[in-house]
Amino acid sequence: MKVSYNWLKQWVDFDLGPEELASVLTMAGLEVDEITPVAAPLDGVVVARVAGVEPHPDADRLRVCTVDPGTGELLTIVCGAPNVYPEMKVALATVGTRLPGGLKIKPARLRGVASEGMLCSEPELGLGEDSSGLMELPANAPVGTALEAFLGLDDHVLEVDLTPNRADCLSVRGLARDLSAVTGDSFQASPVEPVLPRTRATFPVRLDAPGDCPRYVGRIIQGVDLEAATPIWMVERLRRAGLRSRHPVVDVTNYVLLELGQPLHAFDLARLEKGIHVRRASSGETLELLDGQMVGLEEDMLVIADESGPVALAGIMGGQGTAVDTGTTDIFLESAWFRPSTIMGRSRRLGLATESAHRFERGVDPELQTEAVERATGLILEIAGGEPGPLTDIRNDEQIPENRPVELRLDRVNRLLGTDFDAETVQEILRRLAMTVEKSPVAEDSGPRWTVTAPSARQDIAIEADLIEEIARIHGYNQLPERRPGGRLIAGTAPERQWPESALRNSLVGRGFHEVITWSFVSGKSLDRLGLNDQAQPLANPLSRDMGMLRTTLLAGLLETAGTNLRRQQGRLRLFELGTCFLADSEGFREPRRLGLLLAGAAAREHWDTRARKVDFFDLKGEVESLTARSPGVEWTFCAPGEKAGPVPGHLHPGQAACLFREDQPVGWLGQLHPGLAQELDLPTPVFVAELDLDSIVERHLPSFSRLSRFPAVRRDLSLLVPESVPAGELIGVIREAAGPDLRDTVLFDRYHGKGVEPGYESLAIGLIFQSLSATLVDSEVDARVSNVVDALKTRLKVELRG
Repeated sequence: MKVSYNWLKQWVDFDLGPEELASVLTMAGLEVDEITPVAAPLDGVVVARVAGVEPHPDADRLRVCTVDPGTGELLTIVCGAPNVYPEMKVALATVGTRLPGGLKIKPARLRGVASEGMLCSEPELGLGEDSSGLMELPANAPVGTALEAFLGLDDHVLEVDLTPNRADCLSVRGLARDLSAVTGDSFQASPVEPVLPRTRATFPVRLDAPGDCPRYVGRIIQGVDLEAATPIWMVERLRRAGLRSRHPVVDVTNYVLLELGQPLHAFDLARLEKGIHVRRASSGETLELLDGQMVGLEEDMLVIADESGPVALAGIMGGQGTAVDTGTTDIFLESAWFRPSTIMGRSRRLGLATESAHRFERGVDPELQTEAVERATGLILEIAGGEPGPLTDIRNDEQIPENRPVELRLDRVNRLLGTDFDAETVQEILRRLAMTVEKSPVAEDSGPRWTVTAPSARQDIAIEADLIEEIARIHGYNQLPERRPGGRLIAGTAPERQWPESALRNSLVGRGFHEVITWSFVSGKSLDRLGLNDQAQPLANPLSRDMGMLRTTLLAGLLETAGTNLRRQQGRLRLFELGTCFLADSEGFREPRRLGLLLAGAAAREHWDTRARKVDFFDLKGEVESLTARSPGVEWTFCAPGEKAGPVPGHLHPGQAACLFREDQPVGWLGQLHPGLAQELDLPTPVFVAELDLDSIVERHLPSFSRLSRFPAVRRDLSLLVPESVPAGELIGVIREAAGPDLRDTVLFDRYHGKGVEPGYESLAIGLIFQSLSATLVDSEVDARVSNVVDALKTRLKVELRG
């Protein structure tokens, strides 16, 4: 929020410079991000009167102006602005003035006519963006007065970054009230006087959604002159807050929003039909907004409607069809309280960011609506005239929030803050915050306690800790005593059965991977593409449309990162991510930790001694095996899609995918990204991905001692004809089971398919290494074990010995 230093000073009589003020606000939890001067120095720029305008004798687009600078002598100035006219009050840069852009004003001759100064536009003075003509000053501007003094440009703008809970400070008055509590300086609030109605004109209002809008205040003002000029002081205050002046009604509603924090909206009364209905939108309804955007409304959106349909998107933006323009004479002024949850997220869903939505989402004071309408009415009558009708105040008291009393204990305050406050100090701080403080009965040896009720604007005060925080904030965080925490600290130790995640990261980095950290928020579309949206949890208040769901997989972020890099000519990618996924199902909400891997592009860096090739499934499988090798004593198996592993996930290639099992528990899937999905994601090269349960990967068996055999090992080599449908892992599993406990190792040392091998089969050569711990194995014992292996392979897998 941007706030003028001078405007704030009118509310609080403080004696602080802009830098000091920023420091005080920041230490009170209202962080000031930036301090900027309102304008560059404008020495030599004065208010002047155009006494006469004549055409230039030698140029059609130039005018020769006679200008009164207030010195008693008239000046001749050549001007090209189309809006100059006699008796116009303008900003004159006299000879010798240096303008903000660096231009120094000198006497000059333009097409043969002497010019003794320069009449300025807003951009030339650094005071706006309207370059269509001269900056026109009010008719009552005193000629000869320095422009800086007339516009009050000796000012600074403070940009305050408020936390979402401090909606009460989204106004000059709210910020001033908090500043007064911090500094102890007097808060100079002028009461808003009610405006007496001059007509009996009212407009019917009906609350069809009282839970969303329990209060709606309105007033008709007839005979408003929108051609009237907004006072320069109001225009300047709006400009310093980042808002442009448009016409008196819009300027007043914006001004009241800045001053009091209550958004207002004005309708052209002639364009409203029969009455106002505050209701939820119906499916299929549309509304053209003030910015010209046509939006489709959804059933969870609140609208202001009349008999013809929606005329405004409640709390966000008005509709073009009932907008106030220069032809408007009668207006209906609206001031309402909308429940924050009703407005929250809707503006972002539509790609809108408005001052109204920003305030309603955080919570507006539910008792401010009448005061805001009265203030706006008074200003409109003062500037544009008109005849006000009586106030219409429709409210549902059961739905309007009320701050509940909160119990506060002095000993709790001092114990949490490490202070030694007395009761009077605590009471004084709370009263400066406009809180109602009542003493509670004191229990024996418990010390003073109070029942505290926060003002209606402070909807963030709900528990005792909130009050204690306020006491610390107003007293000054930098004034709290420094004390070391007591107690004994115990260093935590990592369990031996768990491989530290830092070691896992280092291992992957050592193998050439790069770690990425992606958003936990993803779009529903990205999960739909992967077919992993069944257990997705949507966000109630997403940051954007593309971040509307909690991720159920790490692959969404990994693939987006890969696509960005591949499209920027990164020819070799090896990425990994460790992160949390979020699953919502019938059992509740789960947050499993996952490990994601991604390979794409070249298998190795370009080198003269290595033939270039693309990564394939077995590169990915090898990387996974390097991780499982860190858990000796655990049986890891890769299973093709089928009865044990289940169907292949839709995002993987059906012929290049496998499920990793730890013992008999699935850990995750690995394989090539489905070519159709890769094409949809515009990935120019095959991509291989794995997503594994992190807990299963980092859990390891504790090593235990086993003595080495003193007896020799015996090796037997088998040449086998194996159906191509049989995975090597399943083959090795059957061999280990049939060979018995003396089988120490298996070695797959050759693979062949081609001439001499039947179609649908391949030849595998496997070495079986036997060794006993108790005796030397003789040939007959080894042959019996080998025979068991051959029989088991033939029976279970239809594997034959190759002749």
